Amino acid sequence: MWDLSSSFVFSENDVGKNRALASLQKLQELNNAVVISTLTTTLTKQKLSDFQAVVFTDISLEKSLEYNDYCHNHQPPISFIKTEVRGLFGTVFCDFGPKFTVFDVDGEEPHTGIIASISNDNPALVSCVDDERLEFEDGNLVVFSEIQGMKELNDGKPRKIKSVRPYSFTLEEDTTNFGTYVKGGIVTQVKQPKVLNFKPLRAALKDPGDFLLSDFSKFDRPPLLHIAFQALNRFICEFGRFPVARSEEDAQKFISIAGNINECLGEGGVEDINPKLLTHFAFGARAVLNPMAAMFGGIVGQEVVKACSGKFHPLFQFFYFDSVESLPVEPLDPIDFKPLNSRYDAQISVFGSKLQKNLEDAKVFIVGSGALGCEFLKNVALMGVSCGSQGKLTITDDDVIEKSNLSRQFLFQDWNIGQAKSTVAASAAVSINPQLKIEALQNRVGPKTECVFNDDFWENLTVVINALDNVNARLYVDQRCLYFQKPLLESGTLGAKCNTQMVIPHLTENYGASRDPTEKQAPMCTVHSFPHNIDHCLTWARSEFEGLLEKTPAEVNAYLSNPSEYATAMRNAADAQAKDNLERILQCLEQEKCETFQDCVTWARLRFEDYFVNRVKQLTFTFPEDATTSTGAPFWSAPKRFPRPLQFSTTDPSHLQFIMAASILRAETFGIPVPDWVKNTKMLAKAVEKVIVPDFQPKEGVNIETDEKATSLSTGSVDDAAVINELLLKLEHCRNNLPSGFRMKPIQFEKDDDTNYHMDLIAGLANMRARNYSIPEVDKLKAKFIAGRIIPAIATSTAMATGLVCLELYKVLDGAHKVEDYRNTFANLALPLFSMAEPVPPKVMKHRDMSWTVWDRWILRGNPTVRELIQWLKDKGLNAYSISYGSCLLFNNMFPRHKERLDKKVVDVAREIAKEDLPPYRSHLDVVVACEDDEDNDINIPQISVYYR
Repeated sequence: MWDLSSSFVFSENDVGKNRALASLQKLQELNNAVVISTLTTTLTKQKLSDFQAVVFTDISLEKSLEYNDYCHNHQPPISFIKTEVRGLFGTVFCDFGPKFTVFDVDGEEPHTGIIASISNDNPALVSCVDDERLEFEDGNLVVFSEIQGMKELNDGKPRKIKSVRPYSFTLEEDTTNFGTYVKGGIVTQVKQPKVLNFKPLRAALKDPGDFLLSDFSKFDRPPLLHIAFQALNRFICEFGRFPVARSEEDAQKFISIAGNINECLGEGGVEDINPKLLTHFAFGARAVLNPMAAMFGGIVGQEVVKACSGKFHPLFQFFYFDSVESLPVEPLDPIDFKPLNSRYDAQISVFGSKLQKNLEDAKVFIVGSGALGCEFLKNVALMGVSCGSQGKLTITDDDVIEKSNLSRQFLFQDWNIGQAKSTVAASAAVSINPQLKIEALQNRVGPKTECVFNDDFWENLTVVINALDNVNARLYVDQRCLYFQKPLLESGTLGAKCNTQMVIPHLTENYGASRDPTEKQAPMCTVHSFPHNIDHCLTWARSEFEGLLEKTPAEVNAYLSNPSEYATAMRNAADAQAKDNLERILQCLEQEKCETFQDCVTWARLRFEDYFVNRVKQLTFTFPEDATTSTGAPFWSAPKRFPRPLQFSTTDPSHLQFIMAASILRAETFGIPVPDWVKNTKMLAKAVEKVIVPDFQPKEGVNIETDEKATSLSTGSVDDAAVINELLLKLEHCRNNLPSGFRMKPIQFEKDDDTNYHMDLIAGLANMRARNYSIPEVDKLKAKFIAGRIIPAIATSTAMATGLVCLELYKVLDGAHKVEDYRNTFANLALPLFSMAEPVPPKVMKHRDMSWTVWDRWILRGNPTVRELIQWLKDKGLNAYSISYGSCLLFNNMFPRHKERLDKKVVDVAREIAKEDLPPYRSHLDVVVACEDDEDNDINIPQISVYYR
């Protein structure tokens, strides 16, 4: 029964069965491509030679030493991982052999810089453009390419750098006799492999080296836990069992063993063996808790990947962790820890039945049912959260399951693709624990669904757990939790990185109190005319895809559905955007109208010519290679790259691939059947050769945007209205020639279907453009990653993040912890790095004998008038001069007419000014009041909730 506290693959029907056999089916369902086998006989050392990596969990230290010696000395070495979770304490040990090579120590893309100048010096100073800060570090190796002038550096030889600054570094090379730098050049970091010399467990126990720290407030904890885990092994060997939960006698025996081990270490021992901590260790030693299992499962899972791939830096070699702060604050009666013969007995042995009841009766809201949401559901189901008669768990997600979700959203299977995430996940969670009281919704949480997630809903919650993938939704939930004073447990992942943040009423700052800097966006003119990396090319390609295949067909349909209404809207707008819309519609239905598949091939071939030949010729005609700016500086200086037009050829596979993808998708928008011959290279080439490509002559006076601050490439003019009328007349004539009921089919970009040609076209667009500008091209997978705006997500960091959050959930539901007991975490499993710290408390504001934080909301009942509200504040020494409700100004003492409102009810003024009824589910309105003290200093007071019924 104790296994049911920590493992989602077991059910109560499995009690008494062999663990390996009982877990096989559910593990196999996670991925049919992975062959899983079981071994239920005695494990021999020789059997280990079948594997690259082995992970040991429940095993004695003596057996561990025997197996590790075999793995360490085997040729080739077998990567050995030993891990234990005992109550709120855990450990990992890794030994990947005497000479293990790490090919990529951090998993980050090599950093690059665009060169602005290189001096002829010893050592040479290299300066880069101030487009982006350099991410190099002293001692890095770099290679140079595309340098004009100082060509000696283009030899591909890695060179060491030092004195790295934001936009420059020193090159450890004498360039005195090199050619003089002229222009151009890219500098790229060279990632070096690293060889690690792991010690075997036998040697590492005696000389563990530096422990990997997770919490600097516990810097002295790892050496003590190093002793504690050895003491537990000795206790089990001596007594044939674990220490009994809450047995003071067993705890004392355990502490005595730990003390003896410490004495034997001599100077290598610890000064204080901390009997209180060791007592907690002994009390919970038999229990494996789900949050700890999730956290350590994530860490160890990533170590297995490192062992098999050489990607990311392994854990070297011991890691110890504890979360004793999760224990209840108030002392409990030993009877509270008595087993109840339930699936929660392991958890009760650590926390007691009182906290278990709090967990079961909790009313929890999980926002999101993706990777984090699935892990959270599994965790809370195993912990018994919302499994009692009073409990309820609400989960919501408006998304459906896609194939790409299956790599990490483990509650979903192949047959669930296309179904609602929240419904499937809720059903899977109930199968883990049938006692779970859960309601699954498909509503997005936001202002538009406040009729669903109304005041009563929020007020009845115990805690909110975010499992979201975007900042705006997080900020909205944060504001709701702030308003209703509910704890919010926040987390996020990015590849191997993860973070957790605890938002606890009145104890910590809220999520929105600190914000990450906004991601830098490339200027529009860079994307459209002056790209200098593949990201710019892919951004342009995605924009062109949406414009050609989604927006223009949608505009065509909008016009054809109601021509007169559309025409009126365009005349009323009378701007450059309206003109552009009409020009695109006319071009689509007239000059570029397709009736046969050959027409689509013609369109694709002419698009190629327009994009990769004519536009480049026009750009280099307007700005020749020797062009200068108004200050006399070269126009084509870094980071700008001078482009060259392409020469189309049916013998170039990438050119034909572009034509094929573009013509197939064009045919789809016009509802034209796609013939089989399009996939035959020779037949497609013949169709392309039929296309007559008109000659192109660059024009004088063409305006090409070069201002990086410009937000639109279209320029308006006083003649827009006249041009719009002329375009509408042409469109009306064109419409009359269309078949009755003609409509186009807009195509929405879908990155995950490898058969729909969407990524083929985007990769083709981006790579042809990259070829124009001599930018390195990318394969379809890398293009999909960038153009699809895919945020890397893996199961290991997700499991770790949710495990850490659920360790905090114990504290929240206990309800008596202080801010110093909570932990926020940032972790990077690639390095690996674990950084835990106390949350930041909220900023306190004071006035007279009052103090408040962002968590406070002042409440005024009795349906007051504006005058009564002002007087209520006056009694607090605050002089109110302005009252607002949302965007409506209800009162300001500067406006004489506002004095008429003083004796009106606040709610009536709000209805009158806002010109809308207040929601029927609401019994109050929230006003923001600007106040001064008697010395005319502005005082920032909390929001005031005025109750009118």
